[in-house]
Amino acid sequence: MLDCVLRGSRVVDGTGGPARTADVAISSGRVVEVGRVAGSARVEIDADGLVVCPGFVDPHTHYDAQLFWDPYANPSSLHGVTSVIAGNCSFALAPIRAADADYTRRMMARVEGMPLDALEQGLPWSWSSFGEYLGALDGRIAVNAGFIAGHSALRRYVLGADANRRAASPDELGQLRAALDEALAAGALGFSTDISESHMDGDGAPIPAKGATPEERLALCEIVGRREGTMLSGIFEGGSNGFSDFEREHLSQMSAVANRVLNWNLMVVDANEPDRARQQLDLSHHARARGGRIIALLMPVIVPMNMSFGNYCGLFLIPGWRETMALPPAERMVALADPETRRRLEATATSPKAGMFRRLSDFAGYVIGDTWSPANAGLTGRTVRDIAAERGIAPFDALLDVVLADQLGTVLWPSAPDDDDAHWALRASLWDDPDILLAGSDAGAHLDRMCGGSYPTQFLADCLRGRRMMSLERAVHELSAKPARLFGLRDRGVVAPGAFADLVVFDPSSVAAEPARLVHDLPGGSARVTSDPIGMRHVFVNGVEIVREGKVTGATPGTVLRSGRDTVTVTAR
Repeated sequence: MLDCVLRGSRVVDGTGGPARTADVAISSGRVVEVGRVAGSARVEIDADGLVVCPGFVDPHTHYDAQLFWDPYANPSSLHGVTSVIAGNCSFALAPIRAADADYTRRMMARVEGMPLDALEQGLPWSWSSFGEYLGALDGRIAVNAGFIAGHSALRRYVLGADANRRAASPDELGQLRAALDEALAAGALGFSTDISESHMDGDGAPIPAKGATPEERLALCEIVGRREGTMLSGIFEGGSNGFSDFEREHLSQMSAVANRVLNWNLMVVDANEPDRARQQLDLSHHARARGGRIIALLMPVIVPMNMSFGNYCGLFLIPGWRETMALPPAERMVALADPETRRRLEATATSPKAGMFRRLSDFAGYVIGDTWSPANAGLTGRTVRDIAAERGIAPFDALLDVVLADQLGTVLWPSAPDDDDAHWALRASLWDDPDILLAGSDAGAHLDRMCGGSYPTQFLADCLRGRRMMSLERAVHELSAKPARLFGLRDRGVVAPGAFADLVVFDPSSVAAEPARLVHDLPGGSARVTSDPIGMRHVFVNGVEIVREGKVTGATPGTVLRSGRDTVTVTAR
């Protein structure tokens, strides 16, 4: 007898081909038949009028820590994500020495916005090697999860406290190569690095990956190329303002040396600077000419995101703001009250030098979220523009006055300056490029600032009932089979006999995401931004239902994805 049959569904199989009406049969964790299924099953689901498609693959997350206290990777799985890739941007939780656990927690708290209380209370920190870390998750997760070996973790493990500040000696380089090879042998999906100016550790120093030389990165990429089913990823300075000649050549070399696809996060589209996106894509063209392949991640939706002058977020990354935002809170408040400092910050945020962070400079359009001071009572939900007009002052001054009254704790929701026809026309013009992957949620990071995990249902709603800039069949392909293929995931990303039964069942007439909201349910009571799904009927992972009618079931059938065993090699050429 079959385990489950989904009857009479509209099957969108992930290949991009046309939808068809069919039953889908599941047995022993895999799809065994797609068509008219005659056999009976232990569970029969009437899927008439519903879409059945492959589970979605999110290739850029930071669920490395959250999976220990939340095996469902909320809210991603609620929105149909069945496989996640973590360990991005050079950040991983293994290998690690016991003495470095506090450093790692504080770094992750600052740079990836994971509350320190949650990191301290929600993880056992019982591992040392990469293999032990993966083993700590085996059998405990609801989604499939793969992890990349992070450059910063490797450097801290080998070089210790000096990792941030200096190059590796020849002996240390040998140890780094050996540590990476050991992680890959244990199942790491590849190697991630960081060559940017924005990320700092918990002490305000450069993260360990920034101590590396180009030669070190190439030596580590060579190790990646020796192992099956591996890939490269990174975050790079050119992602903000356009790639330099050095980056174009060096990143192309990284991919070519490993003979592996390199993906980078995140292309930010701005209709006011259309040439930047094209220049960033030129990196991929350059790589192809050098024997490599580089993929840019581009989100197909605008992610719900808030800001704060008190907690690390995009405001801290605006060029020219760092010296002020890095001050201790009391000193930061003094600086933000100073008229001269205010004018300098406003001028730099709106200047061309701010690059992609100019998107944050429409201060008048910010909407006030949670407030704490009696002085700010009644301001929640109001725009800074209206508050400024009411007070007869400039919008930036009104914003900072509200923030200072809350001791920097005000939650701010920026406007969506890119939500216009010109922006979406530019964004959609990039979707056909073979070196673009519609992904980059950052889910699991910046927990109290943003909610990228809802992007699949947001995108499907837009394709079905919104701008309709892409067919349903292609949208599903972009969310499932395409990332599964690029990352070499075995037998995932399609609805076909023999494939793993990672399946999503949704109502096409209503599928969407609820507005983002703050909840306080992390270990230690910290807040996170989340979004509930609409129209998500069932989500299956390896043939077991993990979400029913938008709620988790309690089952944990997920697999820890290991390179070689669960992935095939995807070469750059």
